Amino acid sequence: MSMVTLGSTGICVNKNGFGALPVQRVTKEDAVYLLRKAYDGGIRFFDTARAYSDSEEKLGAAFEGMREKVFISTKTMAKDVEGFWKDLETSLSLLKTDYIDIYQFHNPSFCPKPGDGTGLYEAMLEAKAQGKIRHIGITNHRMSVAEEIIESGLYETLQFPFCYLATDKDIALVEKCKKADMGFIAMKALSGGLITNSAAAYAFEAQYENVLPIWGVQREKELDEFISYIDNPPTMTDEIRALIENDRKELAGDFCRGCGYCMPCPAGIEINNCARMSLLLRRSPSALQLTPEVQAKMKKIENCLHCNKCKSKCPYGLDTPALLAKNYEDYKHCLLYTSPSPRDCS
Repeated sequence: MSMVTLGSTGICVNKNGFGALPVQRVTKEDAVYLLRKAYDGGIRFFDTARAYSDSEEKLGAAFEGMREKVFISTKTMAKDVEGFWKDLETSLSLLKTDYIDIYQFHNPSFCPKPGDGTGLYEAMLEAKAQGKIRHIGITNHRMSVAEEIIESGLYETLQFPFCYLATDKDIALVEKCKKADMGFIAMKALSGGLITNSAAAYAFEAQYENVLPIWGVQREKELDEFISYIDNPPTMTDEIRALIENDRKELAGDFCRGCGYCMPCPAGIEINNCARMSLLLRRSPSALQLTPEVQAKMKKIENCLHCNKCKSKCPYGLDTPALLAKNYEDYKHCLLYTSPSPRDCS
C-alpha cells in the first residue's frame, strides 16, 4: 500500500483521496453509499467545498459518529471576514463536526497574507486557535499565484491541478512543495474526465511521493477501480508510457479543463462542458454527447453575447468564446453522422 504524508500537517493516508465534487450530482442515499464504501475500501481522505452545493451535507451524513476515523478538507470562497466565518460555521454544521482537518481558501485570485487588508488570513489563524480547523490550506489554478503561495511559507497544503498532461512547470511546482515541506493535493488528476485510463493516471501520480491525488467519483464502478489500486497499485510500464505520450500529443495546446470558474454564463451556456465537447466526443462514448439534451445545450452557443466575461475569469487564459465557436462547428459536423464512433468526428 502506497502512503503519502501531507507535508508538515503530519496527515498520512494512502495515495487515494476522494474528491467529493461529483457526489452533488447523485442522490443523498447513493452518495452516502459511495462514501461509506470508499471508507470500507480503505480511503481515508475526503475533499469537498462550500461551493459544491450539498456535497458537505452528504459527507456529514456518511461519517456521522465516525468523524475521527477520516480526514476531511473543505474550502471557502469568501471575499471578506464575515463571509469566512459564515462559510466555516455552515461547513461545520453540514459536516456534523466541530473541526475541519484542512480548511482551504478556494481558488483566490491572490495569495491571502497577514496585513493585506482583507483580514482573511488572520481569520484562518483565529479559526485554528479556536480549534475549528487544524491546518491551513489553499487551492489554485494559476501558476503565478501557486508559486507565490509556496514562497510565502504561510500554508500547510496546496491543492493544484496535476495529471499526466503536466508541464515541466507543474512538475517543478510539486518539487517546490516537497522542499518546503508543504502537502501537495492533486486535483484534476483525470483532467476533468478527459483522461479515461485510471491505471495510467494512478501510475503517473505514484511517481511523486509527496502527491495525494483526489479522484472525482460519482459511480460505483469508478470507485471500485481506485479501491483496487490500494492493494494492487498500477506501476509505470512501457505500455502506460506510450499511452501517456499519445494523450499528451492529442491534448496538446489550449483545451478546456472543465474547472467551471468561467460560470455562470449570462447567456446560459454550459461553458465548462461545451468548450471541450470536441474532446469529450472523442474520449468518451460519443452517443452520450449526441443526445437531444446535449444538442440543446450546444445550440445555446449561438446566443453567445461575446461579453468576454468567461475569458476574463479563465485561470488558464483561454479565449473561451473562440473555443466555444470552434467546438460548436465541430459538433455540428459530428451530428451529420448517423452512427458516429469516438473517432468519426474528425
